[in-house]
Amino acid sequence: MPKIKTHKATVKRFKITKNNKVSQRKAGQDHYNARETGNTKRTKRKDIATSTTITKTIRTLIQQ
Repeated sequence: MPKIKTHKATVKRFKITKNNKVSQRKAGQDHYNARETGNTKRTKRKDIATSTTITKTIRTLIQQ
């Protein structure tokens, strides 16, 4: 059986941390941020932990 290729779009969007957690950027920060409150803009700057339901799938696509 051949090897599974790395899904490049997934690699660009997700990162595995030092403690083997999967982190991702908060969604919706590309444009239209002038109307957001300051608190919302601040929280969008931080990375968030990925839900446990799709973590196994992401690890398979990243292959690390």
